[in-house]
Amino acid sequence: MIIVDIEASGTDPNKSSLLSVGAVDFDNSDNRFYEECKIFDGAHVEGAALAVNGFTKKEITDSLKKTDREVVILFLDWLFKCKDWTLAGQNTSFDRDFLMYTAYRYHINWPLAHRTIDLHSIAYYHMVKRGVLPPQKNNHSAVNLDTILKYCGIEVQRGKHNALEDALLEAEAFSRLFNEKPFIDEYAQYQIPWREKVDLVSP
Repeated sequence: MIIVDIEASGTDPNKSSLLSVGAVDFDNSDNRFYEECKIFDGAHVEGAALAVNGFTKKEITDSLKKTDREVVILFLDWLFKCKDWTLAGQNTSFDRDFLMYTAYRYHINWPLAHRTIDLHSIAYYHMVKRGVLPPQKNNHSAVNLDTILKYCGIEVQRGKHNALEDALLEAEAFSRLFNEKPFIDEYAQYQIPWREKVDLVSP
């Protein structure tokens, strides 16, 4: 399983561009991938997306950065050396689609299966099974990554989103939900609070 997270210049993979890709091999926490790229010519840029990921317009148009094509090729080269190519993460379809559409844009073969493993669904099930009411907002699930991290006992302050940092946090949450043990050494200090009351507040 490959835990992957991307940052992009917007929300539509047809119109917006990759900005960064972070990933970690769930079979080996030390096997990690991170690359940044400039936007492709004509890519749609949403100010709200840049506000979340912290990239500036100067950074995303830096001519010295790799292209999105180069980054997807590097990602696939890295992934092919891993044992299990199943993509996983928080709302994985978003990340998969950006990677896949970028590959399609440059006629790069995309050999990965369509099925992914979604952290949101795993955490939601885990909460329900334990009798914890998943938070809602506007009659929909509000189980975002921050909620999942709190539920899993991981106490970190997330600022601007970073693709590798988020991939590592997602991998840590998967490990606690699947195996009830830490995955990343730096998060091992945080206890897994399954037998403690967890106060979940809808964002």
